[in-house]
Amino acid sequence: MKNWTRKAILLTVSAAAAAGTLTAAVTPVAHSRPAGPATPRLSWGPCAPVPGTTVPAGQQCATLRVPLDHRAPGGPTVDVAVTRLPTDRPDARRGTLFVIPGGPGSSGVQRLAQKGEALRAATAGAYDLVSLDPRGVGSSTRANCRIPEADRHLMTLRSWPAPDGSIAASTERSRRTAELCARNGGPVLRSFTTGNEVRDLDRLRGALGERKVSIWGSSYGSYVGAVYAQEHPGRVDRLVLDSTGDPDPGRVAYGWLANMAPGAAERFPDFAAWAADPAREAEGLRLARRPGDVQPLFLTLARELDRNPKVSDVPGTPLTGNMLRQALQNALYSDAAFAPLARLVKAAQDPQGRPSPTPDLARPMPDEDASLMVAAICNDVRWPGPASGYARRVAADRVRYPLTAGMPANITPCAFWKYDGEPRPTRITDEGPSNVLMIQSLRDPATPYAGALKMRSALGARARMVTVERGGHGMYLGNGNACGDRVVSDFLVTGKRPGRDTHCPN
Repeated sequence: MKNWTRKAILLTVSAAAAAGTLTAAVTPVAHSRPAGPATPRLSWGPCAPVPGTTVPAGQQCATLRVPLDHRAPGGPTVDVAVTRLPTDRPDARRGTLFVIPGGPGSSGVQRLAQKGEALRAATAGAYDLVSLDPRGVGSSTRANCRIPEADRHLMTLRSWPAPDGSIAASTERSRRTAELCARNGGPVLRSFTTGNEVRDLDRLRGALGERKVSIWGSSYGSYVGAVYAQEHPGRVDRLVLDSTGDPDPGRVAYGWLANMAPGAAERFPDFAAWAADPAREAEGLRLARRPGDVQPLFLTLARELDRNPKVSDVPGTPLTGNMLRQALQNALYSDAAFAPLARLVKAAQDPQGRPSPTPDLARPMPDEDASLMVAAICNDVRWPGPASGYARRVAADRVRYPLTAGMPANITPCAFWKYDGEPRPTRITDEGPSNVLMIQSLRDPATPYAGALKMRSALGARARMVTVERGGHGMYLGNGNACGDRVVSDFLVTGKRPGRDTHCPN
């Protein structure tokens, strides 16, 4: 891959940067003709409303048409919804920053609506902010497997074992879902891969007329960003990887799910300390006198709900032990979700209470969303087959990590998945420019610190890593750590990273 000469950058940052407010005068990055195949220009227009979100003034949307199979550019095409929020300071513009959403299955259009204003302010207008809805998501081309409604709840898609640890029902449901996807999903569903998201992003870069882009990828999006930089090292200016999983190509997706068990165990003490704090007394949310008593209380309640599910305020949807465990898994992503979880626990303990599970737990997903959730994790890598010992691994996981009750080790439709060819995930290496900044919490329930260290090791001298002394998932502009936010913003604006891996106190 040819290395393109980087243009000189003239930059001054005000003293306010130390307080997290950046102002800069930037000479924009000079970009010549786009690299890669020619792509038609985009036709930008207003974005459709985003439910529950105020779309920032100036955010625009368009449709990018890309090959269904990039190896056959003259064949069928699919549509990818794209969005941009132009800089509000044209004189300070450096270039384009791709905001890559997580999931798999999150919408970039929504992500930019939610984070665009804060990101534009944090980077002092240095970038046009650009994102997309990956294939299968939002307004992009979608597909469905015709999964029955009963199998389209988060509780079934996450493949929780039965209360006694049995995986018989999970196995049958997984087999059924994989067969439906093979029969009904077609080539579009099989195209929902990391490799195709990377290829679509590169088409988007070309359509924008940019030779290089900077990238902020979060969660699964950080893996997409790392693969993009591995495949196109000369087309990346600055790369931020936020909350990153283990990039081992033999464990992509499969390993990420398995890692949620230790992730939850490492993160739970933060919730326990919060729930035992005397400050919760006045709020009616204190669960125990001591942090060490919160986990036994939670596990006892979950086992009771296994035996006797409780009528909830959602007709036909009782609160089960596994539903409570999934509510915990969701809440561990952010301290802001601790209070709703404590209210759910309190209501479940009350003999007269009617717990209120979250909409994510109470309602089935649309077929397209459920199908995408399954396909995106199955298509990238071959998972262990159904006869590979799932029951044994689930039993061991339930003992070692009781909070997740074996779910991360359980069988999924991926064990029965049909492939057109052998999937070949990209191996992340230390070959490429030293232009990567990682940011990671110490107690991440979804992408634990140990997995992020493996990404850090794979990148070698290409990267620096900022470790944030707190829990949660999604650190930059997400969990309220001013030190971590400042380091990432400084890097995006000035290109300066810490000289070595560093640590941010809470």
